[in-house]
Amino acid sequence: MKVLRDHKFITACVIVAVIAAALVLWSTLRTTEQDIEQQAKAIEDAVSERALQCYVIENAYPESLAYLEDNYGLTVNKEDFKVVYTPYAENLPPDVKVIWKGGAAGE
Repeated sequence: MKVLRDHKFITACVIVAVIAAALVLWSTLRTTEQDIEQQAKAIEDAVSERALQCYVIENAYPESLAYLEDNYGLTVNKEDFKVVYTPYAENLPPDVKVIWKGGAAGE
């Protein structure tokens, strides 16, 4: 009987350990996803702010992301993110989307 009790105890400990490991892994993956979303949002905000700064100074939104990089000190982590910068007109703010190269940010 003692062997059976020990076996049940060990089985219960293993099950608890597996569940705990799964929860830690899930938490880590969720944190990483939130970090990616925060980085993408920060890049989007920086691009939009620099575009607005350009509009205030030059009375026109820039035609390209490269213009902001060259003239307004914008730096983007292009290794991990792609910025889709779509200008509409000199007097309309551009559409800015930031995509994580490992998948779409914010999905």
